[in-house]
Amino acid sequence: MSRRLNDKAYKIIAAEINRAAAQDQVAGEISQKIALKRIRQLNKARGNPVTENELRFLISDLFPNFNEQAIKKAVRANRPSSNFWWIPKIAIGLGAFSGLIWVLNLPYPMIRRPVAKTAPIILLPSYLRMDHNYRGAIARVEQADQLVNQATSLKDLELGQEKVNQAQKNLDALPVWFLGYEPRMYRTFFSFGWKFTLDEFETARAKVGRMDAKIFQEINAYSKLEQAQQDIRQAKQNYQQAEDATAKQQAISAWQAGIDQLNQIPINTVAREQAENSSQAYLRDFRQVSGLVAGNNRTNKILAVAQQFHDQANTSCDNPPHSMSRWQECAKLLERAIKMLEKVPLEDAGYLETQTLLATYEAEVSEIRIRQQEESISQKAYESAQLMITNLPKSVNQHNRDRTGREILKIINQLEKVKSQTTVYADATAMMNFANQKLNQLR
Repeated sequence: MSRRLNDKAYKIIAAEINRAAAQDQVAGEISQKIALKRIRQLNKARGNPVTENELRFLISDLFPNFNEQAIKKAVRANRPSSNFWWIPKIAIGLGAFSGLIWVLNLPYPMIRRPVAKTAPIILLPSYLRMDHNYRGAIARVEQADQLVNQATSLKDLELGQEKVNQAQKNLDALPVWFLGYEPRMYRTFFSFGWKFTLDEFETARAKVGRMDAKIFQEINAYSKLEQAQQDIRQAKQNYQQAEDATAKQQAISAWQAGIDQLNQIPINTVAREQAENSSQAYLRDFRQVSGLVAGNNRTNKILAVAQQFHDQANTSCDNPPHSMSRWQECAKLLERAIKMLEKVPLEDAGYLETQTLLATYEAEVSEIRIRQQEESISQKAYESAQLMITNLPKSVNQHNRDRTGREILKIINQLEKVKSQTTVYADATAMMNFANQKLNQLR
């Protein structure tokens, strides 16, 4: 008796399997080993030549998109075309009895047992379906086991989830009733060495369930990893764009929270391994930044205190004019703010910001000193003008007209020294108007 798959046909199928495996970089190697093992058994086994459907069933569960032309070519190489003259007649005959065969293949033991004893070939369609689903379940469980339990990335887990779902469908399609009474006849009829038992079925189901739970845990862990990494990147960006100490401190707090999230990812997960690798870099950058911030705490406190003195000075000296004592008090507040800023050392990161504020405060002090000087000059001029008015003659006659006019001009000259935005400016203006009227009356 000749081999079920001759060497020529074996080489055709093996070459196509190798080509199909090369296209699937993740699961291709596993599927390749299983498929080659199956056709190698056919190459060694003796019996009737393998049919196209049998060959397709052996490969389609591992490579769903397997080249149909390669299968047909292998079948032609395995059995000369001259041996196929009887196939159309058998197909016509089987077509006539397709309805009956469908009934006999129903999953009811009372129908199948008599047929199995007398004409087991009639049960071939259901046997092939069961064989297809069983082989598919075993192969996909093996593939999923490799992808899930040895995963190195989220892509492995997602592909593993796909294989687990496919294996679950194959297991669901297996008739549990068959496992109780048919396995011996099934093995005898098909001459396969593997055991098709209820225990193996339950073991496969349990394994699929465990992998499904593991995938769920791994994907959740990856979600936490991605969220933590996104929070850390956002916090880092916020820190770099922060314009004041408060915003920087908020960004640092969010940064720390993101690193804490990485440490909360469940252990024994791929995401945790990746989190431990990336957390070292995140932690190094965080320590560098937080160290700078800690070193700048004193500067921040100094800036805050100086800002309070500055704000108080602005509040006190708002809406001029003010008296000399008020201007003096405002100047003292700003000078205290300046003294605080001068305490910031050159090596602090906030030194440049401090120098900018220092220049602003010193300019404001200079402005206050100018206002204070103008107030002093204006008051002295106004008081001098008042004194001159009291010394004017009580009455004007021909003998004192010229002297009175000269005295009034001196008064006007003193009043012109009074600056605007001073406390005596309004009174000085009114006095000047009066003096001008008196001067006009003398002319």
